[in-house]
Amino acid sequence: MTDQSEAAVFQLILHGGNARGEAYEALDAAEDFDFDEAQKHIDAAEQEFLQGHKWQTETIRSANDGHTPSFLMVHAQDHVMTAQAELNLIKRIIANYELIAKLEKRVEALENK
Repeated sequence: MTDQSEAAVFQLILHGGNARGEAYEALDAAEDFDFDEAQKHIDAAEQEFLQGHKWQTETIRSANDGHTPSFLMVHAQDHVMTAQAELNLIKRIIANYELIAKLEKRVEALENK
């Protein structure tokens, strides 16, 4: 593996892992109905994902130049794609928590009438 492909593997795993970590921090905040904090973590997760995706794009370009990606490279790219899937799912879960929070406020208002 070349130094450049080793760097790409490291960057893919780093940014994919960071994106997943931020996404789960967002979910933790949403579970506490702290949606401002959740959004900050979602924004950070999206930035990490974009950084990983840039490295992934470069890796794909290299593969198109006749370089066969290693198993480690495929594994590293999987980190980025898993992060994207989890980020998308967590965004949907957060939307459900926001709906729950709104409904709880409405129920509380109705009970206090």
